[in-house]
Amino acid sequence: MTATPDLTVVGGGLAGSEAAWQAAQRGLRVRLYEMRPAVQTGAHQTDHLAELVCSNSLGSLLPDRPGGVLKAELRRLGSLLLECAEASALPAGSALAVDREIFARRVTERISGHPNIEVVRQEVQEVPAGLAVIASGPLTSASLAQAIARLTGEEHLFFFDAIAPIVSADSIDMNIAFRASRYDQGQESEGDYINCPLDQAQYEAFVDALLSAERIPLRDFEAEIQSGVRAGHFFEGCLPIEVLAARGRQALAFGPMRPVGLINPHDGSRPYAVVQLRQDDLAGQLYNLVGFQTNLTYPEQQRVLRMIPGLERAEFVRYGQMHRNTFLASPRLLLPTLQLRSRGDLFFAGQITGVEGYLGNIATGLLAGWNAARLARGQEPLSLPETTMLGALCRYVTHAELKHFQPMKANFGILPPIEGWRMGRRERARALAERALTDLDEFLRRNPLE
Repeated sequence: MTATPDLTVVGGGLAGSEAAWQAAQRGLRVRLYEMRPAVQTGAHQTDHLAELVCSNSLGSLLPDRPGGVLKAELRRLGSLLLECAEASALPAGSALAVDREIFARRVTERISGHPNIEVVRQEVQEVPAGLAVIASGPLTSASLAQAIARLTGEEHLFFFDAIAPIVSADSIDMNIAFRASRYDQGQESEGDYINCPLDQAQYEAFVDALLSAERIPLRDFEAEIQSGVRAGHFFEGCLPIEVLAARGRQALAFGPMRPVGLINPHDGSRPYAVVQLRQDDLAGQLYNLVGFQTNLTYPEQQRVLRMIPGLERAEFVRYGQMHRNTFLASPRLLLPTLQLRSRGDLFFAGQITGVEGYLGNIATGLLAGWNAARLARGQEPLSLPETTMLGALCRYVTHAELKHFQPMKANFGILPPIEGWRMGRRERARALAERALTDLDEFLRRNPLE
């Protein structure tokens, strides 16, 4: 392809590859830029498109799990990368795990062989003019990140991620935990926080477990986080709780676990320490552990955090993590169509929008590519119903409370609840899954893919 492309896609990861394919399938001439191998990221090992750099699992296949619902939606929407993943699958029980090499090679062959796609191995250092999708991922190059920051405002682009764990509200034991805001004394209001109280013995045991727990090794380009060096803009501070605890046994009690202004209504006592949980979604089904960004391994997070009174049976919707992750303040900058509010011909997709997980990256790439093609044909870009998993993800990253906005993966907590009748967790999951696919089918009946 030598002529000027109809669409420029920046980034050959999961989101960019899917976006390029979707637009090309709809007749657009697409130029896809991938800077590897000319410019390496520090995390990737090959020059393949859509290389998986972390786990080789794309999550659950079960129809009543969030990952299963999003996969079912992607099948209906004609996802290339899901097709490649299923063709590269390994035995993994109820999960979709892939052979990394085969998966990335399949994607690379399909993208490179498409007559409407030109793959250019070159770093993009400026935001492209004209119709474009930026899917440069969490390891966006410094020059492009600076260009995006100039376009959106320095304060709206973040370079390091400090993510606190999130648990489902109905897995919190409210016979132990209690609702209260500091100094409200339980009057007039239930309080904005759920509080998990610890006595001194529980606190000491928690600190011991935290200090001895296994951590995720950091790559060289992430290591400055551990020392608290402010190498970029940290959205909610940068020190993991285990690093803070290592500075002194009372550091947490005087920091994120300070108990001041709180009385336990169950027995009238003043807790020695407290873990506060803050509502994370409009429906009140998700709560994050305030100030509990951590770099413990996921199994250790389950073990250690379940030592907190009230969280013994906590269901983790998202684990904490600390890593380099370039992402936008999407609630201020993006529409649910994934268009930049200030420039309608520029779309963003993948982790740079604030979605987490392989499937979320693929799905937002699909929507961005589809909508770019619609815009090129003079049609209005579409947003999916918020009752679908993809629609809910896009709505979350574009409507979350900006002050506490952090990347999010697919989960049932971001879907609007089903009103009017009570049900158990599994029954609710099945009902939400069925509604998502029913609503997507109706949406596609009114808005055909072609």
